[in-house]
Amino acid sequence: MTEPTLNLTEAIQRVQRMREQIARVVVGQQPVIDQVLIAMLATGHVLVEGVPGLGKTLLVKALAKCFQGQFGRIQFTPDLMPSDVTGHALYDMKSEQFKIRRGPAFCNLLLADEINRAPAKTQSALLEVMQEKQITIEGKAFPALTPFMVLATQNPIEQEGTYPLPEAELDRFMLKVLIDYPSEQEEQDLVKQITTGQVQDTLSVDAIEPVVSATDIPRLQKVTAGIQVDDAVFDYAVRIARSSREWHSFAHGAGPRASIALIRAARAHALLEGRDFVTPDDVKTMALPVMRHRVALTAEMEIEGLKTDQALQQLLQEVEAPRL
Repeated sequence: MTEPTLNLTEAIQRVQRMREQIARVVVGQQPVIDQVLIAMLATGHVLVEGVPGLGKTLLVKALAKCFQGQFGRIQFTPDLMPSDVTGHALYDMKSEQFKIRRGPAFCNLLLADEINRAPAKTQSALLEVMQEKQITIEGKAFPALTPFMVLATQNPIEQEGTYPLPEAELDRFMLKVLIDYPSEQEEQDLVKQITTGQVQDTLSVDAIEPVVSATDIPRLQKVTAGIQVDDAVFDYAVRIARSSREWHSFAHGAGPRASIALIRAARAHALLEGRDFVTPDDVKTMALPVMRHRVALTAEMEIEGLKTDQALQQLLQEVEAPRL
């Protein structure tokens, strides 16, 4: 029996409830919460970059609790094998048959912690499930759970013993989200919340109430896909991506996947803002998280100390936005 479709008002209300519940335990990271929700609504995956201790694991657990989803976590290390991610066949002496032991990738939300610590072979084990929504074990394909989303983290500081993510894998992530330290007031609120009346030194997701079900997520994604986009906004997204390929600061620009991701993310951003149409500002707001991992600075710009986000902001100032 198929679930009834949601209308726009119901979808907006449910997304806002999820947003409020996550913010109860993830203090001072509202832009990060919004971008992760946008990726989920747009059926994308997220690469989160930030130093340890800023609540990345808590964020994923909180999101999973919101829709009663299954949460999986893999700590990537140099000796991690692909079968540790996907699963493997195990010979059962009792039945004298091979049995499939499913790996942690069989979940709704998979946290791939410090993904750049594992070699490329293990990193690539995620590629199939991210793109094809299936996992192959011993030649047999198993469908991934619905919904399925990967949130991979990497530490921007400690680069010793890490393996840079290949471009093909980076391109599979819809957004690259930068998680930064909270403000002074937010940090004070966080410390009070953790140290008042509880023993453990981290916040718990127990305070979160499930506000939607796992079956609601595909329905929310369907509503998101139906958000109206004007032809001028389509053109704007494509011009931004194409301009990056000729921009003097970049050794290489973003491919067509960036144009697609810009529109999908802009639709989700419009829904988060309570609208049924996309504006050029939605596209502009999502341009940095969509493109920062899809472009590479030239050696000259890196020597001059230019940051990728600064170069993208310069590009956005030059690409004229349509007036609707």
